Amino acid sequence: MTLFPAFIKLARRPCLVVGAGEVALQKISSLLAAEAHVRVIAPRIHPEVAVLAAAGTISLERRAFSATDLDRTFLVIAATDDPAINAAVYDAAVERNILCNSVDDPPHCDFYFGSVVSRGDLQIAISTAGGSPALAQRLRKEIDAQLPEDLGPWLAETGRLRREVLARVEPGEDLRLLLHRLAEREVCGSAACQARAIAFGGAEPGRVYLVGAGPGDPDLLTARASRLLATADVVLNDDLVPEKILALAYPDALAQNVGKRCGKKKITQAEINALMIEHARAGRSVVRLKSGDPLVFGRAAEEIDALREAGVAFEVVPGITAAFAAAAALGLSLTDRRAASSVHFSSGHHATGGPPAIPEPTRVVYMPGRNLGALASEWRAQGLPSDLPCAAISRAAQHDQRIIKTTLDQLHQIEPGPSPVLVLAGWVLKNHF
Repeated sequence: MTLFPAFIKLARRPCLVVGAGEVALQKISSLLAAEAHVRVIAPRIHPEVAVLAAAGTISLERRAFSATDLDRTFLVIAATDDPAINAAVYDAAVERNILCNSVDDPPHCDFYFGSVVSRGDLQIAISTAGGSPALAQRLRKEIDAQLPEDLGPWLAETGRLRREVLARVEPGEDLRLLLHRLAEREVCGSAACQARAIAFGGAEPGRVYLVGAGPGDPDLLTARASRLLATADVVLNDDLVPEKILALAYPDALAQNVGKRCGKKKITQAEINALMIEHARAGRSVVRLKSGDPLVFGRAAEEIDALREAGVAFEVVPGITAAFAAAAALGLSLTDRRAASSVHFSSGHHATGGPPAIPEPTRVVYMPGRNLGALASEWRAQGLPSDLPCAAISRAAQHDQRIIKTTLDQLHQIEPGPSPVLVLAGWVLKNHF
């Protein structure tokens, strides 16, 4: 095999066709499809070639070939019905190191036209080195029948995604493996596209994600939640998560409902914890999908404790809690300053044994100000204990997030960090110090 397979860019390149008959017309069409600048030289002209010339699509000269016609030519095709003329064109091209194809004359060809299957920019070219063009055509038909018709748009989207990845991911082996992995997935223009999710923040093997599914509308999922759903190997969902959201999961993912309705358990909390740990240790990415926000009445604390104890990496992805969706449905503000300056969240369900022994609710203060002394004095005046755990979170969930942990008696001494700042206080923080 002495042929070197290559696809040549001919756009705006000067290409010459000697001959203007039926065969030449086919070659002219191929060159025009590649956006080449085509010049044709021949004393006799096929009517369709004349039409192309009249439209200015090609340059036409009605005369015999001369070797000087090859000056400033990138590639030439000899397509006359006279073997002697074709041989003369080839010899003149060889002298000038110009690639030449003499139609149906393999000894006088520097390259061959392949039998091509096309889907947009995707091209599959078949060559028999001139041995049997008919066989190449038969194989082209067989391949064409097997390829999906939408490969062209798929390739276009894949190309766009590849350029985005190259611009944002550092060169190296990880980049090479990522590009190969992307080529295995269907790519589309949607922001929730599975391949796009893999490229820019998909689920990682061996990691558990506690994800908020929001109040039920797929449009209210966070972009992060959508990407994780589209790429996770395992989805363990609560019973209240609607089918429209579950439909966004990767089709080959293992999906299991681990929720309960009206107090009827399908699985215990200990069994849910064990499932997450088992799948993560097996190298699978796991989305634990919870209705609303995972940290609001979702037993996330117990699952986080189990994951930490097992040494399994995890991430919490917030969601829109149902209270906010309910307020939006009513068209009201929960903190309308003319009527309320706080919101109290509570549940009608408690852990076994009733409500907590310490009924003090978790407090969250927005916009606490730069001096936390006034807030500390207010809480002490309300009788809160001096050892109550507190935390100031600056720029939560952003790349420069800053967390300061303290207690009520030391709260006045801390510098809370850049705005926006939230202050949390409550016994739920005790085990996180």
